[in-house]
Amino acid sequence: MGIIELLGLAASVSLLSGWRLYLTIFATSLAMNSGFVDLPENLAVLDAFASPWVLGISGLGAIAEFFADKVAWLDSIWDGLHTLLRPIGGALLALAVIDASDPTWQVIAFLLGGGAAFAGHATKAGTRAAINTSPEPVSNMMMSTGEDVTAGGLLFLSFANPIVAAVIGFTLLAFTIWALWKGYRIFRRVFPEQKEDEVNP
Repeated sequence: MGIIELLGLAASVSLLSGWRLYLTIFATSLAMNSGFVDLPENLAVLDAFASPWVLGISGLGAIAEFFADKVAWLDSIWDGLHTLLRPIGGALLALAVIDASDPTWQVIAFLLGGGAAFAGHATKAGTRAAINTSPEPVSNMMMSTGEDVTAGGLLFLSFANPIVAAVIGFTLLAFTIWALWKGYRIFRRVFPEQKEDEVNP
């Protein structure tokens, strides 16, 4: 793989880990065990991603996340508990994908991976918190199922076609930044800052 394909793959898995961390780790571990992704020789510590233990535990985590994400407010609690874990996972996944002999590239991959995962997580958590204000449970379950299908499909496509992965990664990152900006604008409209009364009663 060339550097563009590797960066696209790293961006894809990092960003998707902000949505579905355990599913992304499971898919990456499965890809590494099947030979789709080669582990960087200079980062041998990350061969843990190819461990059968990681494969099994991340699979169990993906199942738990699947069900927790379908229950209103439990999904927001789950997101809150993973605010730190998802960016770290995304950063490590980026390191596992990019074979950079230069330590500078390792730092760049770690920072970009963590940033992409946090952007994905912030968008997901903010959107789901807004949806949870709705009294009916259907929109929550539909959104969660849509995220499951999208994450699974994009993960498969990312590993199967590195060139498409590059397009997916950078497009998702741009869309996530746009969604965060739009979400902030909507939040400011719905919850305007309260100004203090200047006139004393």
